[in-house]
Amino acid sequence: MIGGVQNIARITELRQRILFTFAMLAVYRLGAFIVTPGINSEVIKSFFEQMAGTMFGLFSMFSGGALEQLSIFSLGIMPYISASIIFQLLTVVIPQLETLKKEGEQGRKKINQYTRYATIGLAMFQSFLIAMALENGSFGEGAVMEPGWSFRFMCMVTLTTGTAFIMWLGEQITERGIGNGISMIIFTSIIIAIPSAIGQLLQLIRTDQFTLLGTLLLMAFAVAVIGFVVVVERGQRRIPVQHARRVVGRRVQQGGMSYFPLRVNTAGVIPAIFASSLLMFPLTIGQFTDSPQIQGFIDVYLNPASILYQLVYISLIVFFCYFYTAIMIDPKDVAENIKKSGAYIPGIRPGKKTAEHIDRILTRITMIGALYMSAVCVLPTMLAVRYGVPFYFGGTALLIVVGVGLDTIGQIEAHLVSRQYEGFASGGRTRGRIGR
Repeated sequence: MIGGVQNIARITELRQRILFTFAMLAVYRLGAFIVTPGINSEVIKSFFEQMAGTMFGLFSMFSGGALEQLSIFSLGIMPYISASIIFQLLTVVIPQLETLKKEGEQGRKKINQYTRYATIGLAMFQSFLIAMALENGSFGEGAVMEPGWSFRFMCMVTLTTGTAFIMWLGEQITERGIGNGISMIIFTSIIIAIPSAIGQLLQLIRTDQFTLLGTLLLMAFAVAVIGFVVVVERGQRRIPVQHARRVVGRRVQQGGMSYFPLRVNTAGVIPAIFASSLLMFPLTIGQFTDSPQIQGFIDVYLNPASILYQLVYISLIVFFCYFYTAIMIDPKDVAENIKKSGAYIPGIRPGKKTAEHIDRILTRITMIGALYMSAVCVLPTMLAVRYGVPFYFGGTALLIVVGVGLDTIGQIEAHLVSRQYEGFASGGRTRGRIGR
C-alpha cells in the first residue's frame, strides 16, 4: 500500500487529478454550510432531529447534512439521480430514446443533455414545494422570516442553482479528476458523518451504555461485512464466447476465446434506494397526521423491528433487483450482438437459444445478488433495532461507499498500470517509468 501511494506521487497527471478531485469536493462541502437566505436554520435543525428514520433522513444523508440546515445545496444531487433513473426507464418505453442509446457516444451525449434539462425541471419543482412547505409551517413555525412570493422565487432560484452547480462539479470531477463525479459527491456526503458517529460511539462507551468488548465485536463485524461486500461486488459470472476465424482481405484473423461478464450485483445500489424510499414514505406521512388509525397501523405493521416490515423490505429489494437488471441487460440484444460479431457460445446455438441461455444465467445470478443485497441492508437494521447495536450507517450507505471506493481504486490502478507502475492495492516497487 505504501509503495502504491509513492507511485501515485511520481505520476504528475494522476497526482493533479487527485488534488483536483479533493479541491472540488472541498468546494461542495463549503457550499453545504451556506444557509438559504430568509431561513431560520435553528427551526429547521430541530425539525430534522424529530425526522430521523424517515424519508427526510434518507434525503439528508444524500445531501451530506445540507438539508438539515436548508443550505444552498439542500436538494443535493437527488434531482439528477432521479432524472437519470427516469431516462433509463424511458429508454425501454420510448423507441426514439432507445435509438439514441444505440447510436454510441453521440446518442449518449444527447441523452445526457436531456437528463440535465430534466434535472433543472425537477429541482425547480422540488424547490417550489419546499418553499411552500416552509411557509405553511410544515418544517416548524417561524422557519421563514419574511413569507411571500419574493421568498418563494428566491428559494427556487437558490436551490435550483445549487443543484445545477453540484451537477457541474460532478462533471468536472469525471472529466478532470478521478472517479465518477456524481458518485464521489454522494460518497463524500455519506462519509462526512463518520467522525460524528465515532464521537457518539465513544460517548456511549464513556457513559457505560455500550461496553468496550461490544465495540471490538462491532468493529470486527463491520470489517467482515465490508469484506463480504467487496468480494460480492467484484464477483462475476463469465460466459465464454468463441470467435470464429475470419478472412479480412488477404489476411486471416484467427478466432479466439473471450468472455462476456455478468456481475453478481448488476443493479448496483438502486434497488436498496427504491425499497427504502417506498417504506419510508408512509413513515413520513405518519409524522404529519394526527389520525390514531394511521399511527396505529404504522406502529404495528411498519415498525422496522417487525418481521412483516423486514419481509416487505426484502421483497421490494428482490423485485427491484430483477426489474432494474432487466432494464440494464437485454439478453436478446446481447445474443444479437454476439451473432453479428461472428461469435457464439460453445454448445449453444446462436440467436434465440443464446438469448435463453443468457437469460437463464442472468435470472439465477440476479437472485444471488438480490439475496446478498437483502442481507446487507436488513442485518444492520435488525441488530440496531433488536439488540441496540449502535449502527449509524445502513446497508444502502455501506453499498454506496464500498462501490464508489472500489471504482475509484480501479481507476487509480488503471493509471498506474498504464505507466508500468505496480498497482495501488499491491503497492511495492516500481517496474518502470514511461512518461509522466
